Amino acid sequence: MFIWFLYPKYLLLLFAIPILILVHFFSLSVWRAKAVKFANFEAISRIKGIGVYSRNLTILMLSILFVVLISFSTAGTTVEVQLKTSEFSFVLAIDSSQSMGANDFFPSRIDAAKDIAIQFVRSTPIGTRIGVVSFSGNSFIEQEVSDEKSAVIDSIKSINLQEVGGTDVQEAVVTSTNLLNDESNRAIILLSDGQINTGGLEESIEYAKKKNVIIHTISIGTSEGGLASYGVSKVDEDTLKALSYNTGGNFSTSTDRSSLSDAFEGIISLKVSKVGINFSKYLAVSALLLFIIIFVLANTRYKAIP
Repeated sequence: MFIWFLYPKYLLLLFAIPILILVHFFSLSVWRAKAVKFANFEAISRIKGIGVYSRNLTILMLSILFVVLISFSTAGTTVEVQLKTSEFSFVLAIDSSQSMGANDFFPSRIDAAKDIAIQFVRSTPIGTRIGVVSFSGNSFIEQEVSDEKSAVIDSIKSINLQEVGGTDVQEAVVTSTNLLNDESNRAIILLSDGQINTGGLEESIEYAKKKNVIIHTISIGTSEGGLASYGVSKVDEDTLKALSYNTGGNFSTSTDRSSLSDAFEGIISLKVSKVGINFSKYLAVSALLLFIIIFVLANTRYKAIP
């Protein structure tokens, strides 16, 4: 295990600790001198039932810990550990055209796709980087590539059927590929019912190959079809098969939620690698809770002690 800091300059805040200690004991000595001058200091301590020094030391130690937590939080404390991670960064490209409203998946294709995509994100190893794109006649970046699972999941939940007509696979591939520009190993997981009616298939394949991006495609829908807003919508797998085959990806057919889940599970390949886990937000929350404890103690049990 290795610890490093994103912003090490903020560790200079630790120099506040010796200053805090000096100020604390100087204040205590001044208070004690006044107490001895006007009363019996030891008698006061016995009457109160607790040592003045022990009470003050408690507040001092908690204050030192507070400074340490704040310093390490603002410095971006990161712990590097070895974990199972995905070999790839992914973009989930989810078809949001009107045909995805068909009811051969309950309650609809797009709802099933979103639910299983969220399960996929939750099941990925820590550190897996995922972006989200929705597409119909136009493509929309719902989430930049990130390892923050909560942000990725929220972006998937926000996807709705689009009123823009058509399903443009070329724009979806280009947009998704561009999101992966800064990633090492790049893959797109494209979910669609295959009702592709705009955009060039060959151009999409060439663009992905030029950028060294693998496209995994998952068809969602049954051969019998389902009822959409405009009538019966059937799945069309040919375009999806061509995208995956020509870019080195996998093609999977899903006719129910179980097979859709299996399609996702078969995509991730794992490796053991070093992953940095940023603990800044946890340290910040701990510092806030500690500040509340210090405040309560200073204004209740220890109120009489400077």
